[in-house]
Amino acid sequence: MPLEMAAAREVLSPEVVDLRQVRVAELNGLLQEETAEWRARLGWDFQPSADMVRRFVGLRTLAGSALLDGETVVGYVYIVSEERKGLIGDLYLSGSYRTSANEARLLGAALTELFEQFAVTRIEAQLMMLGSPLSFPLPYADRLKVHPRYFMVIPGRRIAALTPGPAARKALIEGWTPRRVDEAAGVIAAAYHGHVDSDVNDQYRSVPGARRFLNNILQYPGCGAFFAPASFVALDAWTGRACGVSLASMLSPGVGHITQICVAPVLKGKGLGYELLRSSLVALAEAGCHKASLTVTVANADAVRLYERVGFEKAHDFPALVWDNALAGG
Repeated sequence: MPLEMAAAREVLSPEVVDLRQVRVAELNGLLQEETAEWRARLGWDFQPSADMVRRFVGLRTLAGSALLDGETVVGYVYIVSEERKGLIGDLYLSGSYRTSANEARLLGAALTELFEQFAVTRIEAQLMMLGSPLSFPLPYADRLKVHPRYFMVIPGRRIAALTPGPAARKALIEGWTPRRVDEAAGVIAAAYHGHVDSDVNDQYRSVPGARRFLNNILQYPGCGAFFAPASFVALDAWTGRACGVSLASMLSPGVGHITQICVAPVLKGKGLGYELLRSSLVALAEAGCHKASLTVTVANADAVRLYERVGFEKAHDFPALVWDNALAGG
């Protein structure tokens, strides 16, 4: 009898299938659950991203895997390949199925498809809803680096208390304009040269990569809807060229987000980062936001200290995961 019971449990265990075999109607319930959880935990309207998933699932063009319990979709992961790099766009499991074993199964399926079928050499993922990634062995561990990150939040009352810093008297800060994309890309590439975040996202390593990163922020809903009135560029007083940037988005009504902030290396420690951040936060508050958020890599200690000094508090931990063949000598 114990063997029969074990066999029954094995038969009834969730099954991993190709995401392209799943119909939109079968995925809807899980996406609705995920959308509700993103809003409840992070104040983030996941609906635009969920709609994008629905669209490509409907076209049967979204690569990835789904976890089925009988005929019910209880988890999914989707992937994207860009030349030799792969991205794990999202991984989500319904609450009662969110176990380390199920997360590892979906991750393993995504990684195997990217490495073996798409022949990528590097895979990046920032999975906001992953359970406890450090509590169980992750697939392809010999190629893996884990970068812990914080999701931090500042309430509106703290924004209202921010005062101009020393840089406010000498910094030239103007509102965002698309004609500054190339200059901003140059600032990002310089600011992140040799920085831990250039390992999290290799687009930071070059000007063309930073330009792609900026275009993604401006055009797609992955970090919320870009909000130009709270986005700014700092200009060099002598050349008039960009030397700092702060970009913002709207995650949901009343909730803003800082999607990018950096300054040229020669200006770090001069108060310009604070002034750009303050400008974006004040503009978000004036637009009706009762709170704002941002994400930061824990190892970026200077940035964490700045955000804590401004009034941000940690609200959520999540991992940035990077699998690279070079780490395994491959």
